[in-house]
Amino acid sequence: MTTESRKIDIKDLSREQLADWLKVRGRRPFRTDQILRWVYLRQADRFEDMTNVGKSLRADLETAFANPRLQVESEATSKDGSRKLLFRLHDGLHIETVIIPEKNHFTLCISSQVGCSHGCRFCMTAKGGLTRNLTAGEIISQVRDVLYQVNAQGGMPLTNIVFMGMGEPLANYKNVLQALEIITNGDYGLKFSSRRVTVSTAGRVPEMAKLGRDTRVNLAVSLNATDDDTRTWLMPINRKHPIADLIAACRAYPLPPRRKITFEYILMKGVNDSMADAERLVKLLRPVKAKINLIPFNEHPGSDFERPEPSRISQFQELLTDHYYTVIVRHSKGQDIAAACGQLRAKLKAKG
Repeated sequence: MTTESRKIDIKDLSREQLADWLKVRGRRPFRTDQILRWVYLRQADRFEDMTNVGKSLRADLETAFANPRLQVESEATSKDGSRKLLFRLHDGLHIETVIIPEKNHFTLCISSQVGCSHGCRFCMTAKGGLTRNLTAGEIISQVRDVLYQVNAQGGMPLTNIVFMGMGEPLANYKNVLQALEIITNGDYGLKFSSRRVTVSTAGRVPEMAKLGRDTRVNLAVSLNATDDDTRTWLMPINRKHPIADLIAACRAYPLPPRRKITFEYILMKGVNDSMADAERLVKLLRPVKAKINLIPFNEHPGSDFERPEPSRISQFQELLTDHYYTVIVRHSKGQDIAAACGQLRAKLKAKG
């Protein structure tokens, strides 16, 4: 182990932790935000580049901390413009991050865990189980590093962040919350509007309540079924937090003005795509301020599920819109580069 590898990643520190570290060393409080602005706003990689920080403090920072970038193991670009990055972490594990081009901006889909423990049948990430949580710094680095790339290239800005990559964000609540503070902070952080940051969950009801209390980011719920038997078969978390409890938690969620909860519904042929399912979905979401993302299943080798016919997707959408729901069909991007969560990492593991 090298000296550098034993250092703490400064991005793993919260603002309060950095302030305490400085206070113990007799440093003035204003240095905290000064250092954070260098790390996040100015994207400095070296402490010696922090020119308005005294030399002795820069030396102390260099001794105690590291400020690494994530290592890009591989990168693939789709014909639709989506880019998937496979990042190698300090311990040799891998996570995936996807840059998605929209009409006039980029959306970044980031990971919160290496793998996932929730075992959803349709999810490629779940097949490998959970290895570990990402640190706050590893979550932040996905955003910081890609933002640096996008800004350097010019063109469309990166404006939207979605926690919809590998892992269940609310199962890594402490680190996700710490990362969100940096990502959304407008003074010393990465300055993303909370209106443009979305955290997706499989339905961890207790942590949903915490998220609504602790942040103002958007909530997305992966629903995928309208009855408990089907949802439990697809998503084992439903045994602990069945649909009635999930909807009650969504109804109680403290939404900021003019916002809605997004319900993600992956359409799988013969599983959850009947008109009876659509009718139940209409009734189920009536008590909630809801909008719906219909996601035709992204087929991949070894999958047990199929994408419904286009006509069935249209019928499903039409029934929901006829009942005044905002419904968007989200066709998966990057299918030619295995952009579904976990696919690129799974290919690497298969090779190695």
